[in-house]
Amino acid sequence: MKRFFLLLGALLLSAALFTGCRGERTGLKPLVLNEVVHSVFYAPQYAAMELGFFEEEGIDLRVDIGGGADKCMTALLSSHADVILCGTEAGLYVHAEGRSDLPVVIAQLTQRAGNFLVGREADPDFSWEKVKGKTIIGGRVGGMPEMVLEYILDRHGIRAGEDVTILTNLETASTAGAFAAGTGDYTTEFEPSATALEAEGRGYVVASLGVDSGYVPYTVYFAASSKVKQDPALMQAFANALYRGQVWCAEHSSAEIAAAIQPQFPETSVEELTAIIDRYRSQDTWTADPVMSREALDLIQDILQFSHTLDTPIPYEDIICPDFAEKAMGK
Repeated sequence: MKRFFLLLGALLLSAALFTGCRGERTGLKPLVLNEVVHSVFYAPQYAAMELGFFEEEGIDLRVDIGGGADKCMTALLSSHADVILCGTEAGLYVHAEGRSDLPVVIAQLTQRAGNFLVGREADPDFSWEKVKGKTIIGGRVGGMPEMVLEYILDRHGIRAGEDVTILTNLETASTAGAFAAGTGDYTTEFEPSATALEAEGRGYVVASLGVDSGYVPYTVYFAASSKVKQDPALMQAFANALYRGQVWCAEHSSAEIAAAIQPQFPETSVEELTAIIDRYRSQDTWTADPVMSREALDLIQDILQFSHTLDTPIPYEDIICPDFAEKAMGK
């Protein structure tokens, strides 16, 4: 697990921020955030962290990495996390099961898929027809990466399991390594893994799933209904800090964002981060505000029903709590 903190007070020797492990800071309220993976895909969140927005809102933030939306949701339901960042589908599945203390969306971060199709050769003329008869390293069955991939394939008349083989038995953190070792003809990778494969000459980005799938509420923040009721001030502070990060990223250049979040990715240069952020910005990856709309929920549920992973749509009022996001924006 990775934990990210800002060292303040008498120990502050410079304005630089860094990652570490320590106890709760005086005057700040602890909040555990569990994110599905650690990726540049979530740049506005990291900007808010590194620029001190969470501390300024009174939050002592600790970040854990779930390694999968199902694991994030387990952390939330078992009270090992106060807020989780993962695909919208994870919460919809829980609602469909009718469990108690249901998770609710308090903010949205991304509006496109954040992964890329990586092939073994550069292919500027790539078309999805080329994956027929090939093997793609996909994602967990029932997860957003896998469902969006199959959604795109279907839009191009390609049937998963018939026209193309999709591997779904690898953890997200191990797909790039498996591809580099020779598994599959293509892999779907988030950043910075996609760029790292290119830098090593082991793979080449040939398509963006975010562009080809269109707008979709890919990753959102969930909190348990009980937490929302018990500590609305903490949820509001979280939404405030996140929105400040979103606004800051919208108002600054890719290079400035890269410099701000570089402590989160010490093995990736600022130049590489700038290129990655440019790639994400060019496809309008991040939402301008944290409010998840009814239209966004309808779209994700259409995809889940297409994938036969959700039978009955969940009402907007049951799973979306827009109050904190709207108040953060001054609405």
